[in-house]
Amino acid sequence: MREFLIRQGVSESLLNEAENFVSYYKLNKEIKYRVPKPRYRYYGKDTWNKSIAAIITGNHLLLSGPKATGKNVLAENLAFLFNRPLWTISLNINSDPSSLIGSDTFESGEVKLKKGPIYNASEYGGFAVFDEINMAKNEALSVVHSALDYRRIIDIPGYDRLSLHEATRFIGTMNYGYIGTRDLNEALVSRFLVIDIPTINREDLKSVISENTNLKKEFIDIFAKLFLDLEQKSLNSEISSKPVDLRGLLAAIDLIEKGLPIIESLEMGIADKTFDRYEKEIVMDIIDTLFSKNTGPGDLFD
Repeated sequence: MREFLIRQGVSESLLNEAENFVSYYKLNKEIKYRVPKPRYRYYGKDTWNKSIAAIITGNHLLLSGPKATGKNVLAENLAFLFNRPLWTISLNINSDPSSLIGSDTFESGEVKLKKGPIYNASEYGGFAVFDEINMAKNEALSVVHSALDYRRIIDIPGYDRLSLHEATRFIGTMNYGYIGTRDLNEALVSRFLVIDIPTINREDLKSVISENTNLKKEFIDIFAKLFLDLEQKSLNSEISSKPVDLRGLLAAIDLIEKGLPIIESLEMGIADKTFDRYEKEIVMDIIDTLFSKNTGPGDLFD
């Protein structure tokens, strides 16, 4: 990871601080399995520098930005870099304090607390990701306000006070403009450092595709252009963000390598992510202009 980040241009002094963090905060062997092993690596020097600096100074992060900018990939990469166990909480309108902190359970003739992800992350010095943080009601998240600020504690009704491990960090991710999202409470936002994640640039996108596929160089360029063309149309409100799916694109390339025709693979991975017929036609037009009907799966790979 260090070599990869240095090639990206990430500050070596920040990487040294990250290594000091790892050396100082020892990992409990019981939860070593929770340290992620990311399938994808995040590309973006400036975002890496900001994120590492925030974590080593004891701050929590809020990652905002459009779809397919790698917010959850970055969160996983950060947990891996800092060698911390990771808990991910997928938030929604039904999320409540008990789903975050824990709930009562009856065990061995007595009532005990069944620990939730926030409790575990706080206890073991883990990273906890609030995925789609702006999908949850603000009241559900108010329970962690005291954990997110200088107090770093959570008072659990009926139990005792929980103090956060010094290595614990909370990372919120959010896409703005989605149906079902809401504005975050100002008191909540003030407890995070915010990074507006930029859309991926062409060179970084080509690196992601090259690293995760066996495509020939010329076809890496074509698939990168496909993704960026769709992203631009989404940003211009010509189509929704549904077909702008990097995971779907990489999955489609895997299907092609296994022998499925190009068009059918891209329909499954990208075009059929939208259920609007007009929108799908726009996506298919872009695909048809980039890929010749005479090109077979065997032509694309080394």
